[in-house]
Amino acid sequence: MVDYRNAVAADADDVMKFWATAAEDSHRPPDSADAVLRLIERDPSALILAVDNDIVIGSIIVGWDGWRCHLYRLAVAPTHRRQGIARKLVALAEDRFASYGGTRADAMVLDDNAQAHHIWSTAGYAPQPEWSRWVKAL
Repeated sequence: MVDYRNAVAADADDVMKFWATAAEDSHRPPDSADAVLRLIERDPSALILAVDNDIVIGSIIVGWDGWRCHLYRLAVAPTHRRQGIARKLVALAEDRFASYGGTRADAMVLDDNAQAHHIWSTAGYAPQPEWSRWVKAL
C-alpha cells in the first residue's frame, strides 16, 4: 500500500537514492542530501513523498513563494509507474496550493521528457510557448 506524506530529515539520503534511479537529472548540477535537508528545514511541507513499505517510490516538490505555485521533481520509481502515483502527487500538491490561496501552478518539465509530458497534460497542464526558463548556476 502506498502512503503519501511530507518528507522528514531522515528521508534525505533515501530521496537522493530514489532520484538517482527515478528522476531525470542530466540537465542540472547534481542535487545533494544537504539541499534536501535545507528544503525540509525551510518548508517542512514542500517535499511530498509516496512511500511503499518504507521505500520512497515517488516525489514532488511543492514550491510556494507567497505569490506563485511551482512544481518540481515529480518522479515515480520505474517499478511503480502507471499506477496513478504521479496523478495523486500532483493532486496533493494542488490541494496544498489551494490551501495557500494559490491561483495558478506551473511545472518544470524537460522538453525531451515525453513520458512526463503525458502525465502533465493528463493533469491539465500545457506548455507555455511564449516563455523560456533562464538559469544561472550559483
